[in-house]
Amino acid sequence: MERFDVVILGGGLVGLTLGIALSGHGVKTAVIDPADPVGVTAAGFDGRVSAISSTSYAMMNAIGVGRHLEGKGCPIDRIWVSDGLEPGALDFAPDADDGVMGTMVPNRELRIALAKTADEAANLTRYQPDLATHVDRNVDGVTLTLASGATIQGALLVAAEGRNSPTRDAAGINTTRWQYKHSAMVTAIDHEVPHANTAYEIFYVGGPFALLPMLPGTRSAVVWTVPTEQAPAMMKLSERAWLAEAQKRIGGFLGEIKLAGPRSSYPLGFHHAARITDTRLALVGDSAHAIHPIAGQGVNLGFRDVAALVEVLVDGMRLGLDPGDAQLLARYQRWRGLDSMMTSVAMDGLVRLFDVPGKIPSLVRRAGLAAVQRSGALKGRFMAEARGQSGALPKLLSGELV
Repeated sequence: MERFDVVILGGGLVGLTLGIALSGHGVKTAVIDPADPVGVTAAGFDGRVSAISSTSYAMMNAIGVGRHLEGKGCPIDRIWVSDGLEPGALDFAPDADDGVMGTMVPNRELRIALAKTADEAANLTRYQPDLATHVDRNVDGVTLTLASGATIQGALLVAAEGRNSPTRDAAGINTTRWQYKHSAMVTAIDHEVPHANTAYEIFYVGGPFALLPMLPGTRSAVVWTVPTEQAPAMMKLSERAWLAEAQKRIGGFLGEIKLAGPRSSYPLGFHHAARITDTRLALVGDSAHAIHPIAGQGVNLGFRDVAALVEVLVDGMRLGLDPGDAQLLARYQRWRGLDSMMTSVAMDGLVRLFDVPGKIPSLVRRAGLAAVQRSGALKGRFMAEARGQSGALPKLLSGELV
């Protein structure tokens, strides 16, 4: 029976990042994931892109993932937010010496880079495809029986299983949750006019329409939010009809457009766990919280979980503490519980603000955007949020290695 310091259930973007980061600090770690490793990196498995904040990207560089992402992402040099195509837009354009606000990276490229880095990690063992058929978690440790027949032990169990985490539910951790009355249609388009590394968030009565810059300079990802009852009909539109509807939202400022990838859609929801720890258990990523993609902060919240948990565990183990020690888990709970709650509530409030139909709310939104545009302090705060630089940063995010 092999023993590990930390066992992670879930090898997605957040779970595998955590495993790599812990391994780099000498923490013996196992990652268990039921997905076929070849399938999750295949073309077409996940057509989405992620907006990686500048601090999250710094962490990727620090743990060795960044070298496998070179040339795979597109920097975000500017963010344009507007209520429809009306005047009064909010234009985030940082000074040249401030650096980029983030980087758009296709999820497939992230998965490939993480897999390559994981293969090089000395203290990381991947059980994939495999799953835990039985978990015994108590004050003394964690024992898992796997479908492959293996039995492993650990001092700490981490759930990185996504929104419907069975481990979270088995621990009796309650979640506040609701579904938005919207679905997101996701694809990529090629366009005549270069995007100039600009991310556009255009708000309409039916939901936001986001254009996110990709490489090369005339390709952008589309995240188009529509009322859930309209999504099936929109997805059934012919390619030509769908592009015509998209062009209405864009207003033609990117010139002629054409599809550059398959269309897919998924429902949007919110959930937040009442707590993110239990006896020898920690939650990270979507197992702990899931928010609307309106500001692209979902995966970055998960990466902040990773950086905080790594710092807490490594500092504690250097003092001779067991990684499943209740003191360490309490510190992680205090640190991440407040930050993730504040971000989640702020994003939900933004969704509700822009979801109010009618002429008067639209005028209020435009006035608000214009006010932020004129206020250096407010604008700076929004830019710090976009970069992931707000709050007390873990060392992996702030540039200090643990």
